[in-house]
Amino acid sequence: MLIQTPNTFERIDQGGIIGYIILTLGAIGFIFAIYRLVVLMQTGQKMSAQLVSETASTDNPLGRVIKDAESHHSPDVETLELVLDEAITREVPVLEKGLGMIKLLAAVAPLLGLLGTVTGMIETFQSISLFGTGDPKLMANGISQALVTTMLGLCIAIPLLFLHSLLASRSKSLVQILDEQTAGIISRRAEK
Repeated sequence: MLIQTPNTFERIDQGGIIGYIILTLGAIGFIFAIYRLVVLMQTGQKMSAQLVSETASTDNPLGRVIKDAESHHSPDVETLELVLDEAITREVPVLEKGLGMIKLLAAVAPLLGLLGTVTGMIETFQSISLFGTGDPKLMANGISQALVTTMLGLCIAIPLLFLHSLLASRSKSLVQILDEQTAGIISRRAEK
């Protein structure tokens, strides 16, 4: 019995084509999430450097917003607010890019696992109707597919949800920095 116990690759192979689809989508999601995490961390570092710098740099969202504020020379505060709102509106989609895709992959993985469960159970019932219940090994393949795909779907969805939450909170904190600095620029201009 111990010799017949499948190893990890054999266990994954029991999930069939749906199991491989789940793993492929999971790999795409993880790679993209890690890439976005690195980009957001680099953007955060550049924005932190911009906070202490005297000159505005165009290599980060905060610097671009400050440049827009500096290029607006009108004393009208309301016009400055509109210019800065437009600048922030341009920067927010860049910071939140890809969050929807990661959330979608996290939602699709357990659904594909459920699809694998259903197809595995259909296969099991077909073998029961053809051969009866006399030999449990004939039913084992369908049951294995059902359980393995469910497991794979959950193993992909749970970490992707955590990564989505991490990325969403990181991008939200960067947008909050932009909003705070914009409010500071407007208040300083209003005082003049």
